[in-house]
Formats: sequence, structure tokens, C-alpha cells
Amino acid sequence: MKYSKFAVASLLMLAFSACNQPGPPGPQGAPGNTGNTGNTGNTGSTGNTGAPGDTGNTGNTGATGDTGNTGATGNTGATGNTGNPGNTGNPGAPGAPSTPPR
Repeated sequence: MKYSKFAVASLLMLAFSACNQPGPPGPQGAPGNTGNTGNTGNTGSTGNTGAPGDTGNTGNTGATGDTGNTGATGNTGATGNTGNPGNTGNPGAPGAPSTPPR
């Protein structure tokens, strides 16, 4: 037992020195999680209004309408005024000479 304290002390020193030594490297860790997707960008501005379109062509002239119906015959006019009296006739020819009685 004379050397037992020395042996215990030696063993303790050996044990402590072994505990302070780093062990072998451990296995590689699993890959980390994928990061979150970034925010969506802002909507773009509305485009400019287009130029006005060309004016359309003028339509064709319409067809001429049908001729109207002939009007009704008018009423008969009033009877005219009586004419002026005729001129006096010429005097008659002279009579034949008379024959004496027989």
C-alpha cells in the first residue's frame, strides 16, 4: 500500500488528461430547411390609351321613294251665266208683187 496513493494519483491524472482531449469529429449534420419565398413584386402601371381610330366611310345615298298616287278628279264647276241676246236680224226681203184677182 505504500505505492497506492501514487498509483491512484497517477491514474487520476491519466483519466483527467484523457477527458480533456477532443474526441473524433461527429457525423455531418442534416441540411438546413429551405428559406421562405420572397414577396411578390408590385403590379406594373397601366399602359397609355391608344390613339383614336379612323372615321368610318359615309354610307350610300338611299333609293328614291315611290311616286305618290294621282289625286282624285275635282268637282264639276258651276253652270256659266246666260249669254247676251243675239243681234237683230236683217230686214226681210220685199214681198212678191200681188196678183190681181180674176
